[in-house]
Amino acid sequence: MAEEWQKKELTREEFSLFYEVASSIHALLDPDEMLRKILGTIKQVFQIEGASIAIHDAVNSEFYFLHTVEDDINGKYSNNIGALRFPDHLGVAGWVLRENRAAIIPDVSKDDRFYRGMDEKEDFVTKSMICLPLQTRKGLLGLLYVLNKINGEFTEKEGNLLETLSGWIAISLENAQMYGQLRQYATSLERENRALKSELTDHFNLQGIIGTSPAIRQVFHLLERVIDTGVSVLIQGETGTGKELIAKAIHYNGPLKDKSFIAENCGALPENLLESEFFGHVKGAFTGAVTNKKGLFELADGGTIFLDEIGEMAMSTQVKLLRVIQEGQLRPVGGTSYRDINVRLIASTNRDLEKEVERGNFRQDLLFRINVFPITLPPLRKRREDIPLLAAHFLEKFADKMQRPDARILPEVMELLTCFDWPGNIRELENELERALTLAGKKGIIKTTHLSKKIWSPVENTFTLGETKGTLKEVTEKIERQMVSEALIKTKGNRTKASQALGLTRQGLLNKINRYKLKE
Repeated sequence: MAEEWQKKELTREEFSLFYEVASSIHALLDPDEMLRKILGTIKQVFQIEGASIAIHDAVNSEFYFLHTVEDDINGKYSNNIGALRFPDHLGVAGWVLRENRAAIIPDVSKDDRFYRGMDEKEDFVTKSMICLPLQTRKGLLGLLYVLNKINGEFTEKEGNLLETLSGWIAISLENAQMYGQLRQYATSLERENRALKSELTDHFNLQGIIGTSPAIRQVFHLLERVIDTGVSVLIQGETGTGKELIAKAIHYNGPLKDKSFIAENCGALPENLLESEFFGHVKGAFTGAVTNKKGLFELADGGTIFLDEIGEMAMSTQVKLLRVIQEGQLRPVGGTSYRDINVRLIASTNRDLEKEVERGNFRQDLLFRINVFPITLPPLRKRREDIPLLAAHFLEKFADKMQRPDARILPEVMELLTCFDWPGNIRELENELERALTLAGKKGIIKTTHLSKKIWSPVENTFTLGETKGTLKEVTEKIERQMVSEALIKTKGNRTKASQALGLTRQGLLNKINRYKLKE
């Protein structure tokens, strides 16, 4: 019987059903529905008694179960073992974790790796099993258990099909976690991260600052120190990193939140108008000055003034600004008397002002005055962990605007978004999501074809041998890293196709992805 079953091919109906499930994994938004369909169909296709998924809690060195499907009296789906945990070094699970490969066991009673304590806890007799790692680019997410073949033994072909399916399940689970859809199953580390995110949201939600990466946490740490003070702040960062959002966070969460917040881009006005805009003018000061006009500093009196891109300011205006900051007084253009003002100054720049001082383009004494408390914002390529959160935020924003409630981003699209370097940073990501959702039409399902060509074909990541320096090993690693990265981009994150194109095994590809810390 066993030999006959091993030779038996999957029927057309069984294979079609398996393919249908594999293809629909990414289309299911609800993780409970997704897991119910996956495990239920695995049971039906592979003729088994039970299937389950266990998540790896690396912080506490243990596994815990999400869902299981077992035969019971009513044949109902069961998910009542979410609290069942066991140390990650025990049994077949421990072996799979260490070896990072599947274990096919025809008879668990003859295999020393099997941990019998699980059956005692769950009141379920395990006879045979396949245990597969759910591997993602971040490491082992968990395990897929396929238990008790009803007729015959598990075949090699079934093992291969399950291995392919396990890769899709791992990506789907990771994507669900990415959106916070598995919160009820969070580990202690995830709970800690959520608590931190909640705390940050309480402080900065009105300004839309989103992120949990180490780089953005450092920014939050600095904000907490400076918000309640009145010191001048210089926000540095590339274009599109959200400098004005940080300025608003400082103002609206501090003691001046009920006062005025006035913002001006120093590079948006010509020099002859900037002085009048800043300090105001009196009637008759110049042609067109038909009435007295208050400047931005006077309008911001008692509150905060934000000077965006202060590095663009002309030297003559810098001199007058320095006096206002030092003396707390200003004189309108054409005026004869000074007026007292009290403002908190926040400035921003995408330039290196110290180098601008060396070049003679910026006054050193003014730099000393505005650079009391510097905050440097990381570019988006330095905080890739935040890209899924930002993308989800922008998707929700534009979905509401375009009235597309079912809008969503496919996992392979999210992988490409995370991989891209975003020279325009958050602003560029926001524009890309708005464009993609527009192209996606009424259904709102963003696919790779809706992304700009630069996202899935980033030419800036390429290099030539003439541009490389270093030892043979270093240059070889650079070439290898680029080839793996390009293969993943060309196959849109499909690991099987990428490994075939590179002439690698699937596990070999995973090893190189982990080695070079690539974002697929």
